[in-house]
Amino acid sequence: MSWIVFCAILFVALRHAEDPSRRAGRILSNDAGDRAVAILRQRGLPGYEAVHVAYAAHGEGGGEPRWIVLCDRVPHTALAEALVVELRAADGSLIVIRKPVK
Repeated sequence: MSWIVFCAILFVALRHAEDPSRRAGRILSNDAGDRAVAILRQRGLPGYEAVHVAYAAHGEGGGEPRWIVLCDRVPHTALAEALVVELRAADGSLIVIRKPVK
């Protein structure tokens, strides 16, 4: 019984604690995908979904840490109409929208 009480106390005490498995200073990959799709909609490009999200650290092909989100139309076009949305890792702000490099 004391074990259950101990676990309940820990649960309540830690419910708003930062998750140590998530890196500080950047948005989550799921949020980056959602943000990229929202940006495309805002720019008059509906019908896209995020099909892959990758993190690129400082110096990996760019000057700052960023999320690279590959978006394709639904139904998928085998990347014929795909777009890449690059977002700042820290806040999800737009860096660039471009066609994927083949």
